[in-house]
Amino acid sequence: MQVLTVAALILIGVLLFELIIFFHEGGHYLAAKKSGIKVNEFALGMGPKIFSFKKGETTYSFRAFPIGGYCAMEGEDEDSENPRAFNNAKIWKRMIVVIAGAVMNILLGLLLMFVIVVQQDAYASTTVDAFPQRSYSANSGLQQGDQILKINNYDIYTSRDMNFAIATIPLKEVKGDSVQIYKEDCANQLCDYYTALLNEEKLSEEQTKALHTQLTEGCAKINGSSSKEEAYSVFSDFYEKLSEGAGITEFTVPEVKGDATRPRYMTDITVLRGGEEVILKDVDFFTYQEKGKDKPSVMSDFYVAPIEKNIGTVLSETFGETVSVVRMVWASLAGLVTGQFGFADVSGPIGVAGAVTQVASQGLTTGFMDAVNNIILVMMIITVNLGIVNMLPFPALDGGRFVFLLIEGIFKKPVPRKVEYAVNAGGLALLMLFTLLISIKDVWQLFGG
Repeated sequence: MQVLTVAALILIGVLLFELIIFFHEGGHYLAAKKSGIKVNEFALGMGPKIFSFKKGETTYSFRAFPIGGYCAMEGEDEDSENPRAFNNAKIWKRMIVVIAGAVMNILLGLLLMFVIVVQQDAYASTTVDAFPQRSYSANSGLQQGDQILKINNYDIYTSRDMNFAIATIPLKEVKGDSVQIYKEDCANQLCDYYTALLNEEKLSEEQTKALHTQLTEGCAKINGSSSKEEAYSVFSDFYEKLSEGAGITEFTVPEVKGDATRPRYMTDITVLRGGEEVILKDVDFFTYQEKGKDKPSVMSDFYVAPIEKNIGTVLSETFGETVSVVRMVWASLAGLVTGQFGFADVSGPIGVAGAVTQVASQGLTTGFMDAVNNIILVMMIITVNLGIVNMLPFPALDGGRFVFLLIEGIFKKPVPRKVEYAVNAGGLALLMLFTLLISIKDVWQLFGG
């Protein structure tokens, strides 16, 4: 049964990927047809032809490898005397045809996001609603009711913006002698003691609930402390309360040294508080170490208020979340240029396939539909990526072709074919080399962890 489930998820992934290609090439196809440009072949897949049929002047084919597709137009790659050839169409029509693929990718992204959003019972806002006991951000000044506007100078409009901004916070080495770090250590030590009591003592349900209430109250008071002495006093008080609540009469309140330098994800946050914008400096986020990883990980350590589901919020969430993914793609590309992200953070087809497999496996732990939704989300990000990257002004991409058309529109004559061929060939060679290097890196990471 497990094998059949995995096979079904792989098939869903392949079909969704082909849907992305279909929408992209379909955008070129529809724009060409509406512009009166002759389309010689519309193909899904690459490589040897499995089967094909001809309708009107266009051949429709399905090819062996589901890794791409194409829309071959008359006069697209070489000059043609046909009056309906691409090279003879008005320049504004050619511009529309060139960008239509990317536009359709974005529209598909909206559709896939709608499929995900419409299934949810409620939506996450960007307003802080509560904190868990181990909340570093609460120790750093974040408060209930704060509406988050910026994290690390990244504008926040949706919960996806917030998650992306938190995930890209730079890691810093911070000294342990500050009040902020000391309070975090007090809260951590109190939480660890609570966990030890649950594991080591035979507690009733009433005792467990009472200890949890005391822990929550104690951590909140530690967060609000203004000095190390006050924080330790609160820690000592609630350490005693937890001990007594568990029926322990003999105990010693431990010291909290809080002086060790440690890595932390820390950045500035801008919030809307009481109608005014407030900048919180050096806000810590929960930093933890996963087994098998050299670098610590980060996660949000606060809860946000829910947004009620209705027709309006379904539509606004669909649009807002899609825009957030577009912004995320642009920010990631900018991060590659500025050095924020490195070569190891880039994935090619093999890495993407690995990511799809990973999210599908994670979804299977809670249900088949969760696995499917995880795949849909990854495919949504892929189709938006494809649309945006294709419009970059780089040779061999749609954006590069658009630049040539822009030059033609400005100077009233096309760039010589030989020049266009040479530039596109060079760009394609660079893209192929880059893809090869990324694929080698993906394989290395796949087998080397």
